[in-house]
Amino acid sequence: MAVGLAFVACGPVRRPDGGTGLLQPPASAPAFSALDQEGKTRTLGEYRGKPVVLYFYPKDGTPGCTKEACAFRDAWKRIQDRGAVVLGVSRDSVEKHKKFVDEHKLPFTLLVDEDGTVCTAYGVKSSFGLPARVTFVLDRDGHVARTFPDVDPGIHVDQVLAALDALPK
Repeated sequence: MAVGLAFVACGPVRRPDGGTGLLQPPASAPAFSALDQEGKTRTLGEYRGKPVVLYFYPKDGTPGCTKEACAFRDAWKRIQDRGAVVLGVSRDSVEKHKKFVDEHKLPFTLLVDEDGTVCTAYGVKSSFGLPARVTFVLDRDGHVARTFPDVDPGIHVDQVLAALDALPK
């Protein structure tokens, strides 16, 4: 009988900045460049001056990921009222992101991280090639204000809204 082994990263992720594990406040958020669901290159720098909800999720179209994305969609007005933007990150392709956005009428940007560069920069672990469900709330100056590991999609939006409310104006 043949046994297949899948290699899963054990221990914390080593980030390019030399640190390990998830970025924690008040770390500077690493700059990145990634394609969005329209195939347009986006950078973190273009959102400077606004709070950013940067959420990592495993895969478009799965039950938990759909629940989380739709919760952000349903809270979109409240997020915008706080002056924030939402950026979702997974290893899905431009085409998969486009389909996911269209199917669920998502009003925010999804970013492609097929090679895991953005995940690694933020210390987000991957299992079986899928990023963990982790959210970072970045302040207007580009620093990590809150890190949410092991997100529960059912209550997470309320946690994010509270973190946005706690940011200095």
